[in-house]
Amino acid sequence: MLEGKELLEKAKLLSKKSEDEIARGCGYVGPSGRILRKSFYRALIEAKGYKIGNNGRQGKNGNRASRGRQTEFKTKVHGNGNLLIGHAYTKKLGLEPGQEFKIDLKKESKTIYLIPLN
Repeated sequence: MLEGKELLEKAKLLSKKSEDEIARGCGYVGPSGRILRKSFYRALIEAKGYKIGNNGRQGKNGNRASRGRQTEFKTKVHGNGNLLIGHAYTKKLGLEPGQEFKIDLKKESKTIYLIPLN
């Protein structure tokens, strides 16, 4: 992600493009491909020489504002009966798209086991 003078120069070069294309061209894209608009706009403001507050948040170096969304190790059954585990957990377990599992349920303890299929 570009910052400071480099950000301003690149944004100026891309000024005929859409805001999303400028942000993408300056490197403000998350791991999932989502445009990081807030980070991009904050960086632009700071590159212009304005200091902006953290709105009660902490800054960089491993504190709350830089961590993003955190896994909570909890979920709930949705109204349609589905139970969503989510990307953060499958990533933490090293699961890959297309992997298949047998689901083993233990009713007494309400435990769900995923058994890999080969």
